[in-house]
Order: sequence, then C-alpha cells, then structure tokens
Amino acid sequence: MQEENLSAETTPELPPVAPYAEPPRGAIAEWTVTVLLLLFGTTTLVQAFVIPTGSMEDNMLIGDHLLVDKLAYAPPGAVSKYLLPYTPVKRGDIIVFRFPVDIRQTFVKRVIGIPGDRIRLSSKQVFLNGKSLDEPYKFNKTSYIDSYRDNFPTAPNTRVDDRALDMLEKHVTEGDVVVPPDCYFAMGDNRDSSLDSRYWGFVPRANIIGKPLIVYWSYDAPTDRLVNSGFDLEHIKDLARNFFTKTRWNRTLMLIRGHEVKN
Repeated sequence: MQEENLSAETTPELPPVAPYAEPPRGAIAEWTVTVLLLLFGTTTLVQAFVIPTGSMEDNMLIGDHLLVDKLAYAPPGAVSKYLLPYTPVKRGDIIVFRFPVDIRQTFVKRVIGIPGDRIRLSSKQVFLNGKSLDEPYKFNKTSYIDSYRDNFPTAPNTRVDDRALDMLEKHVTEGDVVVPPDCYFAMGDNRDSSLDSRYWGFVPRANIIGKPLIVYWSYDAPTDRLVNSGFDLEHIKDLARNFFTKTRWNRTLMLIRGHEVKN
C-alpha cells in the first residue's frame, strides 16, 4: 500500500440552523480565485505540494505539483465572509491535511464521512449512513478481498496505528464507524492501495490545511525522487534531459474539484 506524504517525508509503516447558506463555487468563481491566487498568492493563501505516491490515482498522479487553497476552509470573519468563498468541509472534497500520526507530514485524501456519519465497507463497497455510496472517482485495482481493508470495520489483520485501534474500540456502533465531532473520515481514491483512516483513524478538523486547487505542473518521476527532501542530483539530471518529454502537458493548469456526495 502507498501513502502520499506530500511534505517529502518517508511513509510510515502503518497503514441551531445557519441563518443562510453560502453559495457554492461555480466554474467562473473557481477560475477567478485561481488567477488571483497565482498572481498575488503568498504562503498565507496558497501552498505548493507534490504527489509522490499513487494512493489517489487515477485522479491525482505521482509527480503532480499542486497549489492548495488555504482559505477554502478558513473560518469566515464578519466582513470577509461576504468577500471570499469560504465553504464547510463536505463529503467528496479532496483535502490536504497534516498527518494525525506525525504532523510534520502532509497528506491528501478524499473526505468520505463528516461528523455524525456512519461508515462501513462490505466487499470493497462503502456504505454511508446505511446506503450504498456511488463513487465514480474510486479505483479498485486488486481482485481479491482483504478481510480488514475491504470489510471494514473488522479486527485488523495488519499493523494499524493506535489511533485506529481507539477508533475501532470507541467509535463503532452496530457495525459502523461513527465519525465524532470535529473529525472526518478520509480515504484514497486508489482504494486498494491507500493507507487512510482505516489504518490511522480520523482526521481532526484542526489538521486540515486546505483543498487542492490546481495542478500547475505534472512530471513523470519515481516516488523515491519525489520524497527526497534534500538535493537530488539524479532528479536534476533527469529534469535537464527529459523536462519536455516527461512533463504531462495535458495536466498543466488542470483544476481539481471534489465530487458531491449526496446522502
């Protein structure tokens, strides 16, 4: 299984009613924000990351370089809520967050469950609040059934983090994992090769950095070069020789959007 440690660290071994509703972003709003962030963004607005592993394939590829909108989920102020497109974290959103087991590492996943949701898997199929979930973004690339990975939650048949054990002990009701307040259940799109909330528990709201906004560059490079936080001479040589042929030009400036999950 693979994990997307975007901060280039090594992968761990474990696997009352609102007064109004904020309008959703449209395509024009998305592009407007994108251009503004690209022109005037600083580290308080956007942050760059690279995808080093395949746990979000085939939607996000190894070597995708992303800009992450850090304002998307920021708490709205008295005035700024009318000026900026703040949104709550929703099911189906792709999020970038600090890995709960080691906050020095940064991961990307898709939100499957929000606070109060009940989640289980049966033969690879996700059931959300008792209903089979339609997941057009999901890829299952193995044919066999793993007793824990694909029929979750059950007794782990592999090493999982203590946070996952706590989840299984304290947050399972009638065979479903129940997402607690201020937490989210996140999974990779490459479902059979993703170490996600099944293996390390919930994502705390405070750990969420933002949402991927755009692929500004995509380069076909191996994982070991992308996770190297230091100077990698071989990677520099590879870029010098193959920049034009290994750059995935069709992904340049590709917008990244979540998938609305209705339940």
